[in-house]
Amino acid sequence: MAKILVIEDNEWSRDMLARRLSRRGFDVIVAADGRRGIALAQTQAPDLIVMDMSLPEIDGWEATRRLKSDPATKAISIVALTAHAMASDRQKAMDAGCDDYHTKPVDFENLVRTIDGFLEARHRLPSPNALLSQACQQVVLAPVTGDPQ
Repeated sequence: MAKILVIEDNEWSRDMLARRLSRRGFDVIVAADGRRGIALAQTQAPDLIVMDMSLPEIDGWEATRRLKSDPATKAISIVALTAHAMASDRQKAMDAGCDDYHTKPVDFENLVRTIDGFLEARHRLPSPNALLSQACQQVVLAPVTGDPQ
């Protein structure tokens, strides 16, 4: 089951997203501000983050920059979710490191399609352990020739 971190300060929006994503089979964890969201991303290792951009403590743009600069969290897909609907707002979110951008009010079905797309792409990539195993299987040991002395 994929783990989704929803970082949203509006309680109604946060609860609605958490309930609807849970009904779709996702394991959902929530944070109400950017500082707590960063901490949960680092300790809970979610598969994807839905990030409101206007957050208290640390805003979504800065939280995204911090997560994308941390080797432990940089591979986590981040979907911006915001009331900021101008083209420049989208670009600002993408420049901060968001992988996609959705405006409020959220089109939930479209958001779920986006989430599913990122999760499918993530699971198609071989894990580091699988890559190491493949490399080890491909190593051909050449016979030792000559005198070891």
